Amino acid sequence: MPAKITVVDKTFFQKEVLGKEVQLVDVRTQEEYESGHIDDALNFNIIDKKTFLEQIETLDKEEPVYLYCRMGGRSNRAALLMKGKGFTQVFDYSGGYNDWMGVNAGVPRDQISKK
Repeated sequence: MPAKITVVDKTFFQKEVLGKEVQLVDVRTQEEYESGHIDDALNFNIIDKKTFLEQIETLDKEEPVYLYCRMGGRSNRAALLMKGKGFTQVFDYSGGYNDWMGVNAGVPRDQISKK
């Protein structure tokens, strides 16, 4: 099967990922992850590329992998790296954690209330 990256949205994540036994990876920093994450996601920080490349080797390349970051930029970078390493089904949640939490990306960070 040729490698494929599929960009998905919140509804897809809610139906296909939440509460299921899947390979879900949060590619944000550990600090971001610890402040909140989706379901039982693994935390593989894409900014630390060397460690990230080692960590993804623990995943099954033939099974779907679901990625997210804060707003979609880092998960896209991770998806491209994983495709290059032979992962066949990579799903990239384009809205990221901000979308998941309903955070308006247009609002300055200091004006977003913490729940």
